[in-house]
Order: sequence, then C-alpha cells, then structure tokens
Amino acid sequence: MATKTPSLLKSQTGVLLAERAGLLKTTHAKLPAAPEDHLDAAEREVIIDALRTALAGAYCHLHQKRAGYANDPVQALALLRTHAADMSEAEFHMIVTGIVVDLRDAHTLYAGPSSLAGAVAQLPFLVEQYGSTDAPSFLVTKVGHSKLIKDANFRPGVLLDTWNGMPFERAVAIHADRETGGRPDARLARALESLTFRSLQYGPPPDELWVDIGFRDGPGKKRREVRIPWRIVWPGRPATGVRAGAHTALRVAVSPAAEQVRRAKKLMFSGKEWRAENRRAEMARDTGWIETRFPDALSARTYATKALGEVGYVRIWTFDVDDHEAFVDEVTRLVEQLPDTGLIVDVRGNPGGLIWAAERLLQLFTPHKVAPTRFSLVATPLTRAMARSAFNRMELEPWISSLESAISTGEAYSQALPITDPSWCDDVGQRYGGPVVCVADANTYSSGDLFCAGFLDNEIGALVCVGQATGAGGANVWTSHDLTDALDGTEFALPRLPDGVSFTMAFRRAVRSGDAAGVPIEDLGIAGIPYAMTRRDVLDGNADLIDWCAQLLSGAPYSSLRVTLGKSDLTVTTAGLDELELYVDGRPLEAARPIDDGVLKLPRPAAGGTLEIVCRRAGAVAQRRRIALA
Repeated sequence: MATKTPSLLKSQTGVLLAERAGLLKTTHAKLPAAPEDHLDAAEREVIIDALRTALAGAYCHLHQKRAGYANDPVQALALLRTHAADMSEAEFHMIVTGIVVDLRDAHTLYAGPSSLAGAVAQLPFLVEQYGSTDAPSFLVTKVGHSKLIKDANFRPGVLLDTWNGMPFERAVAIHADRETGGRPDARLARALESLTFRSLQYGPPPDELWVDIGFRDGPGKKRREVRIPWRIVWPGRPATGVRAGAHTALRVAVSPAAEQVRRAKKLMFSGKEWRAENRRAEMARDTGWIETRFPDALSARTYATKALGEVGYVRIWTFDVDDHEAFVDEVTRLVEQLPDTGLIVDVRGNPGGLIWAAERLLQLFTPHKVAPTRFSLVATPLTRAMARSAFNRMELEPWISSLESAISTGEAYSQALPITDPSWCDDVGQRYGGPVVCVADANTYSSGDLFCAGFLDNEIGALVCVGQATGAGGANVWTSHDLTDALDGTEFALPRLPDGVSFTMAFRRAVRSGDAAGVPIEDLGIAGIPYAMTRRDVLDGNADLIDWCAQLLSGAPYSSLRVTLGKSDLTVTTAGLDELELYVDGRPLEAARPIDDGVLKLPRPAAGGTLEIVCRRAGAVAQRRRIALA
C-alpha cells in the first residue's frame, strides 16, 4: 500500500521539541527518542582519534586557525581523550562539538549520534535586520501558518524588542559567540538566522523549549509578548541536489547546516513551491516569475526601476545541483529572456554547493576567458600518502608533485590548482551582453564565495555586499566517509566511526585569481560595495536594493550584440560597438571590419563547426558569441 504524503501544514508543523525532550507525550512514531548513553570508552577514543588524525593531517585551515584564534583543536582532543570515559555522553558530544565550532568554520562540522539527520529546529517566523550596523532594527518579515503562532498581532512588520527578556540585539550578539564564521559580521549574520532556524544534524538543539518574544507594531507603539515553541521539521533534499557518492560529491563547497536551514525556510515560507518543486506544472507563482526547471535553485524575472527602466534579475538560491550541465543551460535560457539593459545576479544567503556549477556560470556574463579559483592541500605525510594511493589517483594526481616537493622546500601547502577545468569555464561563452552587478551578503558562503570571487577577479562587474563581505568560506568540503575511503590502505587509515557519528572537513583550500591571486578566501571573504538594507527592502521585495543596483548599472558602459543565423546568411545587430571579427573553429574568417550601430547582413560560412563573433569597443573586446554551424 502506497505511503500517504503528509499535508503541507503537517510538514510545516513537525513535532514539538518538548516532545523529544520527553516533557510532552508524543504520538509521532517518526520522532526518535532522546538517546541514552551507549558509547563505551573505546568508541569515544575512536571518535577522538579519527578527528585528531583528520584535523592534524588533512584539515587545510589548521595553520590559519591556530594563528587566528590561538587555539589548537588537535591538542584539545588529546586532552579530552584522557578523561572522555568519565563524562556523560551528552557532555562528551557537547565538548567535541565545541572544539570543532571553535574553528569558526562552517565547512568543518561534527555530528554525533544524538543528532537528527536532516532535521531542523525552527520557530515559524523570519526575522531580518535593516538599517546601519551601529543602530540595527530587527523586523519580522515572514510568519508561518496561523495555527503555529497563537497571536494574530504577531505578523510581518512588527519590531522585535526582546528575546526571553533580553534586549534582542544583545541576544544576537551573545548567540554569535556560539556560531561558526571567520568574520565577526558573518557570525552575527548566522546568529540572527539561527535564532529561529538550526540544523539538528550539525549542532545541538536549542537550550530552551520555547521562546518568549517581545515585539511592537512600530516605534513607540504598545509592547506585546508572545510565547512560541520550538518545533522540529524535516525539509528533505531537493531532487536536483548533489547525491552522496556521486562523482560530483568530492567537488562541493557548501555549508551543509546552512543548506538544511535554507530548505526549512522554503518549507515554512514557500510551502507550495516546496511541495510542488518536483511537479513543474504546479509551480504557479505570480506572473512576473519565469518558470524554471530548477525551482529550488533559481528564480528569474524582470523588474521596473527608476534609474534604468526594465532590468533583469536572477536569484541563485543554492549551487547544490548534481547536473551542472543542465544547470548552466537553464541559467543561459533564463538570462536570454531578460532585457539586456542590465542584470542583477543575487546570491545572498547562498550556502554553496557544486564548485563547477558556480564557476562555470561566470562565463555567461563576460566576453573574456574566466580564470577559476585555485585550491591547494596542506602538505603533510597524510595528504602525500592519500595522493599516492591508486584509489585517489584520478582525484588528486595534479597535486602529487608539489606535495612531494614540499618535503624539501618546507612549503606548508601544495601548488594551488583549479578544481573546475579552465576549459569548462569557456565552453559556452558569453550569453548575456548587458552590464551585470552581483549582490551578496555575509550568509553567502562557500561556492557562493567562489562565485563572488570569480565575479570580481575576472572583472565581470561590481559586487554589492549587504554587510562588510561575504561569509568567508574558502574550501572544498569532504565528509568523514570521503576521507575514510581515500585513506583506506594507507598508514593513516581512519577507524570506522560508531553508528550515527560523522563529520565534514575543509579539505582543499581556496585562493583567489586575477589581481588578488593567492589571497585566501577563508576568514576574509570577498568585500564589495557596502549596502544597508532598508525597511522597504525587507518588507517589499528588496525594492530599494534593486533600484540602487539599477543606478549602478546605469553608470556602466553599455553595448549590445544580437546574432541570428539563417540558412544562407548571418544577421548581426549591434549597439555601442565599432569593430567586428568572425572566427570559424578558432580560425579568422576575414579581417576585422569597422561597424556602426544597427543591422549587418553577412553570408553564412559554408563550412565549419563553430562560428565565433567578436566585437570591440575602442579596441577592447566587449561582446563575444558562439554559434554552432553544424
């Protein structure tokens, strides 16, 4: 008999955290009981030894974290090993989690057996910050179903005053001390998010079972208070996401906890889209949005602005996609439907995903070849043994030579090499010719950081940042399962972890290219033009932000190229360009010719596979298109 799909409200309701704590009777068979102590002393030592081996030999940021935070996780684990058997299981996991969290690295996380795989603790509302960082205001911008909050006065637009009797801004600051994030502003941004949404797979549950929240309808208005209980939900993985064990799984850069939270937000506040994301026909949104084959990852539409008229807008929610070819094709299809007056690419809150998916998109917005981010391994006996292993030859062979050379040179890292094949960053070419601006924030992380770095380093356009910089996640992430497989058969083989225990780790360190070549991304992030969100932004679909970006776009040089290939001719329509060149399969077809704005008819090349049209402005390449002739 087929399993009945739970209703949307039931999925959003989940179960009360108090039920899992045993304070309320539960009828939910799905809810695991709170675990009892079951790890013996030997199993605890296995966990500690596996983490120590991985951190000491494979963790790519160990030198940087020791210097930046004056702590040593390897020594901390060694000390824990001496008395791990004497503490309760809850205390043991809390201390291990604390040691890992103190690295301030959202790529490197510990999940103990008491965690709930795929579960997220949530309060059914979204709070956002606007105004300056010196005097921020905290506003409720979205709320869940009315059955989840028993106060009709608690609605979008109310200002939050207190959190369990504490001034709200102070509550955010205190919680930031328990958060990952290499930058103080990144920790504050994550703290604001995790006050209402927390991954239970990669972190402990909230200390409180419910929260008393003080709020007002506006400055000077009557203060009210509402009690809202924590709930546990299971938002699930998208059908288009990277699959465990897939060939793409070793090429990801993502915050796994932030990705789970992103999915939980979609379940709570875009429930119909969450439920229908695998059934495109049901994806009915307002008519402004373009239908997409990647509804979990992409949104696109046109906005009317004061400064520039109509501009294109693409929101990239995540790079967690398994099929990067289809993803790039879909973004291409979307941007080609948008006006070429200007484009806003919004990656705020993007937790990362497949590195290839992020870096290959950059070519769509520039006529120049894209240099991808480069990655290096920490040079240790463990990484050398891993690279020498036949099992890892295809994955790590490019780094072997420099890892071996480090024995005599004393280099701390291997040579920095790209994970994304540079040829893949130029296999589609420019598809959007108008000016482009990218928008990010302190919750843009991992592959989101890489996208922003590539956007700036390849001089594609301006980067606007809500906050001081992006989230500063500079690494390729491997799981404990990946590391165990890679070290199998070497002298550094990891012991089998107890059931339910796992971890993720930053394995290959990312450094920038272009004028910032060699600069690490971890703990630094990518700084852009600062922007402070307004009340209108958080309540009215980023209205001021979009107008502000349009004003930036209006000051950028504008040119346009449109190409139509007929049976016997080629129609080229240009604006703001003065020279045209044609190439067939990389060979010049004719000498460069001067052009004026307007329509030019040319004969179609008689033979060849790929036609390339290159247009210049004042001697510099400004537009480039490739068209298949066959």
